[in-house]
Amino acid sequence: MPQTGSLSNVLVFTRTAGYRHDSIPAGRAALCEMGAEHGFSVEASEDPSVFTDASLAGRSAVVFLSTSGDVLTPGGRAALRRFVSADGGFMGIHSAACTEYDWPYFGDLLGARFAGHPALQPGTVIVEDQTHPATAHLPQRWEWYDEWYDFRANPRSGAHILATVDEADYEGGRMGADHPLAWSKEFGGGRSFYTALGHADAAYSDAAFRGHLLGGLRWAAGTTD
Repeated sequence: MPQTGSLSNVLVFTRTAGYRHDSIPAGRAALCEMGAEHGFSVEASEDPSVFTDASLAGRSAVVFLSTSGDVLTPGGRAALRRFVSADGGFMGIHSAACTEYDWPYFGDLLGARFAGHPALQPGTVIVEDQTHPATAHLPQRWEWYDEWYDFRANPRSGAHILATVDEADYEGGRMGADHPLAWSKEFGGGRSFYTALGHADAAYSDAAFRGHLLGGLRWAAGTTD
């Protein structure tokens, strides 16, 4: 189980080889600001050569922020896998689920693969776990505006679901009554947190969403129970 402690050093990776979200700079800035506020350093990079054993050593966590496509070299894939297996933390945000489709390990680490989404629109997030650091501060029904991602398979059987979306409150959902949006899982010797939210710039200036990211990051890094 994660042990209580503090975040120290986080790598935020934003490389894209497919669709590129305009909100990446806002997300990167938000994570840097959160680091400055909460006492951990953030290195943001789009260079796949940062994925080496030496570079990842001592990191609290690695964050894939709206990455897409094949963004790692074979050596980088191996280094990320070794990092996670050595009690490392991983956090995926939004289109991280559109990344490394041809690498089965990454899909297992993340928990689900992106399938599609309807138009950007308001909806209602339903918080299932009101004790997890990523969701404890949120209301049980949280009104939010985003791209509501559908996934190729429901991740519930392999992950701890933190929040779902109510498909009755928006148009175009394709997963039915059980539509997970955020989850955590212990995996391969480390921990993984994923949230499908975070499409628009405005999300990253929202205090509740920043709290969602910070709680998920702390959990993934093993710094909170």
